[in-house]
Amino acid sequence: MAWARSDVPSAQLVRFAGTGFITSAVQFAVFLLLVDLGHQLANLAGAVMSSILANELHRRVTFRAGGRVTWLTAQWEGGALAVVALAATSAALMVLGDVMGEAWWAGILVITSVNAIVGLTRFVALRSWVFSRPSPAGGRLGGVVAIAAS
Repeated sequence: MAWARSDVPSAQLVRFAGTGFITSAVQFAVFLLLVDLGHQLANLAGAVMSSILANELHRRVTFRAGGRVTWLTAQWEGGALAVVALAATSAALMVLGDVMGEAWWAGILVITSVNAIVGLTRFVALRSWVFSRPSPAGGRLGGVVAIAAS
């Protein structure tokens, strides 16, 4: 149990994946509720709702940064990363729109695939930029250094 609560990258990655599972379920639920309004609108609404939840869960649970990163900072910086994921899923839905038709399951398949690809990159960015621990010099550890430092 101590490992699961630790700050080692593998434990954080497991918590990140758990958060991703929960917030993807929220995104899919919102998508399904709004899919009759169009894939793009349903995707946008689902992405916004799930991103707000994901940023807070990452702040409090995944990276245990509640004491050093404010809610607003987590939403702003984590939200910027979520915009990249939203752009990727929106582009994929647009490009594949003719191929997948109006089938709800096809939209979810596209969103799941793109989110999986973007997820690992987002984990590294969140861990090394948004929720990094301050270095002894007072700044944030950057990129690979933050991962290697754990």
